Amino acid sequence: MTGWLHAQRLDAVRDVIRDRHARSVLDLGCGDGDLLVRIARENGVERVVGIDVCARSLERLRARLDADGPPHATVEILHASLLDAPDRLCGFDCAVLVETIEHLDAGRLGAFERAILGRLRPSTVVVTTPNAEFNALLGVPAHRFRHPDHHFEWDRARFRRWARGAAGRHGYHVGCFDIAGCHPQLGGASQMAVFDLSAPDTGRRTDEADGDHVDDVDVGR
Repeated sequence: MTGWLHAQRLDAVRDVIRDRHARSVLDLGCGDGDLLVRIARENGVERVVGIDVCARSLERLRARLDADGPPHATVEILHASLLDAPDRLCGFDCAVLVETIEHLDAGRLGAFERAILGRLRPSTVVVTTPNAEFNALLGVPAHRFRHPDHHFEWDRARFRRWARGAAGRHGYHVGCFDIAGCHPQLGGASQMAVFDLSAPDTGRRTDEADGDHVDDVDVGR
């Protein structure tokens, strides 16, 4: 992903955190901390917890935090699967998953829903994932994904069906948005779903859940 598109994606997620006035944030699949480092320095954010399964990425994140000096927020880094996040992390204001779900095996999406939307139940959950329709503009061949570790990449219609179904199953409202560029036919390089336990008064349309079941999702190219 080119740098300016990546920056736009992070800005879009940060803006949701600001809009919801989140004071506690979970960064699930935080990696090297491109987003975590930003939000830990946001005014109003008091607590940030980053979780990732890659120990080397977390080492790099800790080094970045040390080099940048103390952030505004209290920061905790956990080496764990997001599916096994401890119960003490229940009830955060916001959880974010930036380009993370496509690294899960499709058969584990139900477990993801139950772990995050069902058990941890943050007030807001932000999920971004690649928009497969945009791949041609990035030079990605039709038979390949953007990254060898991706298990699926969805077009926008399929992503919306999954998001609406997940919201309906767990009592959330959801809105879906194009982010990271905006092609008139192909949308953005990424797409974002914002799940809220209560409908936010932001002036933006909130989609109704349509009841699709995750087991029926075709995750092919």
